[in-house]
Amino acid sequence: MHRDSPFLVCMDLTLSQSEVIDPNYLWIGPQGQNLETYREPDYTYQVSVHFTTKDCSFEGNAEFFKDLQKVLNDLISHLTCHVVDPSYKCHTVKRPKHVLEDELFVTFQVNPFAPGWEAACQQAGPDCEDVTNSHVQEARWLIEGFFRKQSYVLKHEFQNTPVIHYVDHSFQITRLDSCRPGFGKNDVIHNDCTNCCVACDPGTYSPNNNVVCLKCTNVRIKSYGAKSC
Repeated sequence: MHRDSPFLVCMDLTLSQSEVIDPNYLWIGPQGQNLETYREPDYTYQVSVHFTTKDCSFEGNAEFFKDLQKVLNDLISHLTCHVVDPSYKCHTVKRPKHVLEDELFVTFQVNPFAPGWEAACQQAGPDCEDVTNSHVQEARWLIEGFFRKQSYVLKHEFQNTPVIHYVDHSFQITRLDSCRPGFGKNDVIHNDCTNCCVACDPGTYSPNNNVVCLKCTNVRIKSYGAKSC
């Protein structure tokens, strides 16, 4: 698959009829079969966090949200990661042992494809997803650490509680996987590597970053890793 890919010389009948899992190379058996290509999925993290606010109609909510995005982007920019799809909604909630309070429900994604990520990938060669995934995982820990410290900061560094402040233990994070175009997941066919992104089988394709290869009914795709139908 890559220019410097080695040939698999020692191949018996059993191996030629099975899949050889390698994230970097495309292995072809002596019968020209088993063209399976595996790669790690691209990681993105979905984050949700809550902040108590003075009132849902408070004019400072939008400014606070804008400043929060800047702080988070500055925190992870050196990793060529950034915050995408940020949004917030205000709701009135009743928590145990508390009166009714207005809270900002903030959500965003931590994405590893900020401007400059291509240069890092070019230096890494075929292991590009290792670089982006390593960066976004580090960004995830930085952001989690930032929010985990908020309760301590409120208790020890502020004499008066700010109008908008972090709700303790409200931080939640979930990893989202995506596959490059031409790849998808199939834990039924490829149960030996259920988390891998695998080149779409002939007859299927993936035009975007979803994790599912779609069936093509218009034309017959004969190759692996098709990006269009």
